Amino acid sequence: MAKSEKKSKTAKPAKGLKSSYPYYLAGRAVAANGDLDVLDKYSGKRATRVAMADAAAVRKAIVAAHKAREAMAQFAPDRRRDVLEHCVRRFGERFEELALALCIEAGKPIKDARGEVTRLIDTFRIAANEATRDPGTLLELQISPRTRGYRGMVKRVPIGPCSFITPFNFPLNLVAHKVAPAIAAGCPFVLKPAIKTPVGALIIAEILAETDLPEGAFSVLCCSNEDASLLVEDERIKLLSFTGGLIGWDLKARAGKKKVTLELGGNAACIVDADPGASLDHVVERLVFGAYYQSGQSCISVQRIYAHADVYDKLRKKLKAAVGALRMGDPREESTFIGPVVDEQAAQRIQAWIDAALKGGAKRIAGGARQGTMIPATLLENVPRDAELYRKEAFGPVALIEPFDDFDAVIDRVNDSDFGLQAGVFTGRLDHAMRAWDRLDVGGVIVGDVPSFRVDNMPYGGVKDSGQGREGVRYAIEDMSEQRLLVIRDPTEAV
Repeated sequence: MAKSEKKSKTAKPAKGLKSSYPYYLAGRAVAANGDLDVLDKYSGKRATRVAMADAAAVRKAIVAAHKAREAMAQFAPDRRRDVLEHCVRRFGERFEELALALCIEAGKPIKDARGEVTRLIDTFRIAANEATRDPGTLLELQISPRTRGYRGMVKRVPIGPCSFITPFNFPLNLVAHKVAPAIAAGCPFVLKPAIKTPVGALIIAEILAETDLPEGAFSVLCCSNEDASLLVEDERIKLLSFTGGLIGWDLKARAGKKKVTLELGGNAACIVDADPGASLDHVVERLVFGAYYQSGQSCISVQRIYAHADVYDKLRKKLKAAVGALRMGDPREESTFIGPVVDEQAAQRIQAWIDAALKGGAKRIAGGARQGTMIPATLLENVPRDAELYRKEAFGPVALIEPFDDFDAVIDRVNDSDFGLQAGVFTGRLDHAMRAWDRLDVGGVIVGDVPSFRVDNMPYGGVKDSGQGREGVRYAIEDMSEQRLLVIRDPTEAV
């Protein structure tokens, strides 16, 4: 148990959360203990307690998912749709509860929290639509005299039990991007949410428990990383989907024969061309959103800004004013834009990277001193290219800006990264937009906006150290299913 999660016997539960939450084993609530303290990330006080599962419970969940594989595969598509639509309805009814839980357990400003609940609903609604979509294909096998009379068809079938491990920064929507496609595909699953932010996932489990999913179809367990190793290594699990840090590659090496999908972050870049294709005021508005939304704790947060020399000075001036005006404070207040980062350790790391960059010759355009877990929105220029703040994922409210002269050269600069999740390009030139799409070594190129843009039905994932595989409901369903071929011969046709 991390230091920040130790029990506080005297603290009172935060308003808006229950005093305790069970975990869900094979679809049933288990109030085994109250071993995990979940902190209010702004006050640092205990917000609630959550039951922790041990290795035996994790093993039981895997056994239950394995036993449920046939029942889930036979659970008709319209029934899967009905389950997902029930969740959509219940999320709407519990909208403010879910938003407040996010605000408390993740320190997410309330406006951002409501936005994430909206995306949770969107993701389950998309999955409901996909549940009854026909994924089959017909094959024309009569390609020569030898194959006359043969017909071919392909359908997708569930891959089987899945294990999901999710991070702290989107406790609802990153859970949704695993759970909703699994239900639509007909796969039982075991989910381990981040122990720093487990409440949202447990509310989702509570709502799933209201449905008629087959027995054992789902488990949502808060557990230690050691006990979660079963979710990685057990051969009865057929797919592991992990969102988090670079440790994902180690998990992949331990996963054996199972399919593995990974989303491991990035240090996203955004290019502002000489002709950005929009007013600089609009570009600044989007850059500020992309870099500092939910305190920069997003895998596609704008971290590196490359501005053409023709617009650099004006853009820099406008960014300085806009970033400096962002309000930092209590995430429950509607006017707050910058809330706390997830814990003191993260805040210390981010501040250390900022200090090292400044010592190496960087200049601070906007920002200020850290206050516990609160880091003012920070903008730096002239950051050394070997600095951790330039090379690694900051995962905090800090962005870097530097000028460029040549569009092809700046594409090379963007690509000079171990990561490749998404990149943004503001340009009014079609040839530059197409060149960026052709040459940027990333999973997605966003033209006319920041790389932080995501719609929940689009393919989302990266290359290089950013991971492998794609999320986005339809694409996740493809990973959670396998193709099965049927060939039929008509004996009445001569061969």
